[in-house]
Amino acid sequence: MGIFERYLSLWVGLGMLAGVLLGLWQPDAFQTIAHLEVAHVNLVVAVFIWVMIYPMMVQIDFSSIKDVGKNPKGLVLTLVINWLIKPFTMAALGWLFFQVLFVDLVDPASAQEYIAGMILLGVAPCTAMVFVWSQLTKGDPNYTLVQVSVNDVIMIFSFAPITAFLLGVSDITVPWETLLISVVLYVLLPLVAGVITRHLLNQRDGNEGISQFLATLKPWSIVGLLATVVLLFGFQAEVIVSDPKTIGLIAIPLIIQTYGIFIIAYLGAKWLKLAHNIAAPACLIGTSNFFELAVAVAISLFGLHSGAALATVVGVLVEVPVMLSLVAIVNRTQHWFNR
Repeated sequence: MGIFERYLSLWVGLGMLAGVLLGLWQPDAFQTIAHLEVAHVNLVVAVFIWVMIYPMMVQIDFSSIKDVGKNPKGLVLTLVINWLIKPFTMAALGWLFFQVLFVDLVDPASAQEYIAGMILLGVAPCTAMVFVWSQLTKGDPNYTLVQVSVNDVIMIFSFAPITAFLLGVSDITVPWETLLISVVLYVLLPLVAGVITRHLLNQRDGNEGISQFLATLKPWSIVGLLATVVLLFGFQAEVIVSDPKTIGLIAIPLIIQTYGIFIIAYLGAKWLKLAHNIAAPACLIGTSNFFELAVAVAISLFGLHSGAALATVVGVLVEVPVMLSLVAIVNRTQHWFNR
């Protein structure tokens, strides 16, 4: 492992601190960047995420994707976790904490909005960042692509009805533009670029050329992750400093949900006797969230300054450090699984 991967948790921690400090020092600059968006998809963040996942797309060998169907258990695990378990455990935890345990700490109206924001996170499985977690755990890139693609298709049809059911409302406005633009920016375009790059490198230098190219790009993937962290924390610097208590209250059930879902998925992967390079991305897809979609829906339904929007933002803030801890767990337990 290079210095970037070996001390990634330290770099992310420093990125979080730098984001908050820069956000407080230059709030106008971050507000300007925040407004560079289309359908609630921030274009600057999209570029950094693109830098993150492009190297992983180059790894994908389409000639091997046909073999994914020989091991459907990983796909089944991902789909069960994402659509039959995760949304409902998130709703249950939101109710438990904000209607029971924290009932004396927040007003009822705010509590309902926090629960709504948590539900939106729970119903939006991750799309882009999964490729990062998969690479860090040496997951099968071909299998990861198929898992993400299947989830995206299901999300188009399932997000609105599940969200409507859990929120108890019948008229959910799904920002289709946000959903489609995100999938295009975070999956389709990097995938096309990766396929073209791999084809050209293979024609010119073969597998050795591809390996050398990936080794050159690898540090840039981590740079993209760190730049994304700095931006996200810079956008929310004032909220983090001005209302740490509320952020802490929202973070508690979100963190419990993340670790809980991971444990369920990881034990399921062990029970299904999955290979480690399939078990790792299968579990991490169900654990992380498509926060861009969740934030966009929260803003469109409840407003920019609502408790629901705040809850989705807290989800963004806790995801990277928590997911890095899970990556470490996955890497240290490779011996639990088949090769």
